[in-house]
Order: sequence, then structure tokens, then C-alpha cells
Amino acid sequence: MLALYLLQSASVHVNTLLLQHALHSPGWDELLGPAERRALSPLFWFNINPYGRFRLDMTTRLDFGHTRA
Repeated sequence: MLALYLLQSASVHVNTLLLQHALHSPGWDELLGPAERRALSPLFWFNINPYGRFRLDMTTRLDFGHTRA
């Protein structure tokens, strides 16, 4: 049970970073109005499979725009 809470917290964090990265892209200001911005939430689950098989590609990384020093 605690592992699922940890998975939920981690997925919300990753989803928040993905939303920030997507919204930072040019063109989103014209597409989103106040109602759409209020509806945004990092609590989406289509990218999470907590009960199935996980296929991890450890040779690639998520691109959040950060660079290593």
C-alpha cells in the first residue's frame, strides 16, 4: 500500500514536470483560455500502469530541458 502511495507521488511529480515542459512550448498561450487552465491537473493516469508489466528503457531519459553541468 505504501509503495502505491510512493508511485502516485512520483507520477504526479513527473506529470507536473511534463505539463510544465509542454506549456513552456510556444503556441500554448493562444490555445488555452482561463477555463482550460483551471482544468489542468497533474493527476492524469494514462501514462501509468501500476499493476502490469513495466518496460523501462534505461538508455534514454525524459527531456525536461535540463542540462548537466
